[in-house]
Amino acid sequence: MGSVTVQIDTAGIWDSEAIADVAAATFPLACPPDASQDDIAAFIDDVLSAEHFAEYLTDPRHTILKVTENGAIVGYAMIVDDEPADPAVAQFITARPTTEINKLYVVPDRHGSGIAAELMETIIDRAHAAGRASLWLGVNQKNMRAQRFYVKHGFTQAGTRSFVVGSRRHDDFVMQRAL
Repeated sequence: MGSVTVQIDTAGIWDSEAIADVAAATFPLACPPDASQDDIAAFIDDVLSAEHFAEYLTDPRHTILKVTENGAIVGYAMIVDDEPADPAVAQFITARPTTEINKLYVVPDRHGSGIAAELMETIIDRAHAAGRASLWLGVNQKNMRAQRFYVKHGFTQAGTRSFVVGSRRHDDFVMQRAL
């Protein structure tokens, strides 16, 4: 068996379709159990399409990090170096300037492999290097696995927000980590 090579790099516009495929495979895993398949599909179409990733990749506030394993994208994160757009979220973030971890996903067959932890450490290192004072993110209140992961990486609950998937509102925790 050959050796496995995992690499984390900044994505380019040419990666839009492959990242959208990973997003379509991973986003449903983060949704609450009561989210309908129609709402999940609508969110994927409305937010996680290749066209949308191409837009994110041309926005200077956004950085998408891709994780490749033997040449295939197996995970990604999207970070946003900007103030929270939602005033309700902004009140919970106590250290500025801040960076949002807007998305952080790894394909299911690589869960538990350490890839997500390596991706998180890369995000933390980049935020430190950029002089950011904190990181923040939203996580569904029913997604216990993700919450444990974030707590393990130094995040604490700072507040709550609503997050719309398709036609339904869901409750998220807003979590932050001072740097």
